[in-house]
Amino acid sequence: MAMRSPSVSFFPTLFFLLANALLVAEATNVHYYDFVLRETNITRNCTSWSLLLVNDSLPGPTIQVHKGDLVFVNVHNQGDYGVTLHWHGVKQPRNPWSDGPEYITQCPIPPGTNFTYEVNFTTEEGTLLWHAHSDWTRATVHGAIVILPEEGNTYPFPKPDGEEIIVLGSWYSQGDELNADLAEDLAEGTDVPRSVGYMINGEFGDFIACSQDSTYHMYVDYGKTYHLRIINAAVSAELFFAIADHNLTVVGMDAAYTKPLVSSYIMLSPGSTIDVLFTANQTPGRYYMAARRYSSESTDVTNFDHAVTTAIIQYSGNYSLDSSPIFPDQSLPSYFDYDAADSFLFVLRSLANGDHASDVPLNITRRMFIVASISAILCPHHDCVIAPTTIGSSLNNQSWENPSTDVLQAYYKNISGVYTADFPDFPPVFYNWTADDMPEESAVSDKVTKVKMLEYNESVEIVFQGSDILRGAESHPMHMHGYSFYVVGHGLGNFDNETDPLNYNLVDPVLVNSFAVPRKGWIAIRFVANNPGVWFWHCHIDRHMSWGMETVFIVKDGGTEETSMRGPPSYMPPCEDSYNIARMKYRRLPRQISRT
Repeated sequence: MAMRSPSVSFFPTLFFLLANALLVAEATNVHYYDFVLRETNITRNCTSWSLLLVNDSLPGPTIQVHKGDLVFVNVHNQGDYGVTLHWHGVKQPRNPWSDGPEYITQCPIPPGTNFTYEVNFTTEEGTLLWHAHSDWTRATVHGAIVILPEEGNTYPFPKPDGEEIIVLGSWYSQGDELNADLAEDLAEGTDVPRSVGYMINGEFGDFIACSQDSTYHMYVDYGKTYHLRIINAAVSAELFFAIADHNLTVVGMDAAYTKPLVSSYIMLSPGSTIDVLFTANQTPGRYYMAARRYSSESTDVTNFDHAVTTAIIQYSGNYSLDSSPIFPDQSLPSYFDYDAADSFLFVLRSLANGDHASDVPLNITRRMFIVASISAILCPHHDCVIAPTTIGSSLNNQSWENPSTDVLQAYYKNISGVYTADFPDFPPVFYNWTADDMPEESAVSDKVTKVKMLEYNESVEIVFQGSDILRGAESHPMHMHGYSFYVVGHGLGNFDNETDPLNYNLVDPVLVNSFAVPRKGWIAIRFVANNPGVWFWHCHIDRHMSWGMETVFIVKDGGTEETSMRGPPSYMPPCEDSYNIARMKYRRLPRQISRT
């Protein structure tokens, strides 16, 4: 295991208290939030459950700040099991201690205790989200983050007449037993739970039983322009979104501005956030906004939720409400419309003007080629019941296994035996990644806890290649904690390292924290490793993440205090026995799939 050299991060606790006070003094504004997690009675789709929510709401509360603000969120866990929260897309400069992924940067917050996160907004501007980052708790524990321009500054587009937050979510029939079923499925090597419905701002909409009376409504005036902050908080589903008879103008993605892009629909991967404008310029009436699943799997895979979630855009004025709202039949793509998904993502561009300039790394010092694939995992790691191997997923044939002590603590304290620093830059063998007849050995992956060490300020290029191993070609939205990155290239088929780089966009590539590796395709990304710390890399489709499609990047300290990782706060949730307690919590007999 790589050892961490002594640095300013080992100064006494007093130093860090003083440093934290300085950070507060430098922030434009400081905000304080209390998040209370507790089991709350909720009824959806004709069924009542007691589910873990934040402040009794689904979605949870919105955090609203200006660029440059500092936020402290005191999380009170009054639930039945440990939990962590993640501030998705917030870079948290030098401070992975408040990033949140369980067993990566912290252990879960035990029931009956609290933990305060420090969330520092620096370069982000636009829309992000927060969500639980432990098991699949984020199915009901998530909410929006709104980051307004710095006080005194304006949007790089005309100020809208109004705005609305649109949170897309997913629903599981397991209810409060979702994590228990997940743990059992992973142990047995069977498929993990699949959602049975999607939601807009916590409601299914008109097409789902027992939901018509609670469909979400947005009220608009003719001729006015509205800013929609659209968030995909679904656990494992990419989603198409459209508004009947209205075009959408994309102006931002993942809290970074884009060149305006007019489209009749958008596609969002889990964790993605898109800022759009739309003008209420149609005949006054009622129009559905709608979202449906984009399935990047083979067209013969149909065991996914086909339900469509809706909300209603309702114009002001006098007109008949007798007819149903208009549905976006022509603009909302179908479930398997691969071309619609790829063509939307591939044309996005950064704004790249004087106030929001691009800074694409040109002199690359570290190159990696990472194959994202569905895999076969040997059964010594599982209580397999159907085969000598179980389904899994991997990056370069390395399938992540969570340690019992978080990686950040092990790195900071030089604890051996928790991880190894030998994640490979390249796959073990090269072949035709998108062929239908790949060798069986290409599917076998190891369960490991391997991380990648990066030197401070390295300029990194990573090519992510999708594969059809085990006939498992799917889209993989890769998310990096602690960073945003430029998507300088993308394409279908196998990446060609001689010809494809000639077509890289090094002028205005989109700047994001998550981006989908297309089905049987590739993306090339670039970033500068200038945020020291321990940062999680993973597919944001949680089915794939739970199977092992993730790793950790550890960026070493630079040579100064300002380029070194901060030390821990005075309290972090303890790791002692938390791993085993969490797993024992989800073991129960007999197995119960659903209460519906």
